[in-house]
Amino acid sequence: MIRNVCIHVSNEQPLMCDLYELPSADDAGLVCTNVRSMDGKRPVFVDAIGSTFFFPYHVVRFLEIPEAEMARYRASGGAMPGSGVRVRTTRIEDGEAPAVEAGEDAGGNGHDADADHGSLLPVAVGAPEPDPDADPDLELEIDEDFLQRIRDI
Repeated sequence: MIRNVCIHVSNEQPLMCDLYELPSADDAGLVCTNVRSMDGKRPVFVDAIGSTFFFPYHVVRFLEIPEAEMARYRASGGAMPGSGVRVRTTRIEDGEAPAVEAGEDAGGNGHDADADHGSLLPVAVGAPEPDPDADPDLELEIDEDFLQRIRDI
């Protein structure tokens, strides 16, 4: 059980809950219990606080899981999603993406080598790094006809 997880629901105030396990990509939504507001009170839409709740993923913006609870969950034998797969984040060159290999070392992902990699959730990165040779002070050409139309208005 992962306790005191903060669920950020679309267009609502955040809620606290307890998760049975970490969500995975195969799930259709978030299954939890003990749903309460951030001040610990029962929300108006909850009849019995001890019920099991299902939040579809399309209404969940993100989760905040306290690091102490993640450590307690790992110590109790809970498996992390993607724990057998390490994703190496590298810049994509020549239009070829790097392959993901099972059990590959997490080196080169921008994290400290001494960090506890079991506490890091895998994140897919698709955007290339900005070109260091690009001139940030590049002047843009302004269309004179466009400026004249704006002045006329």
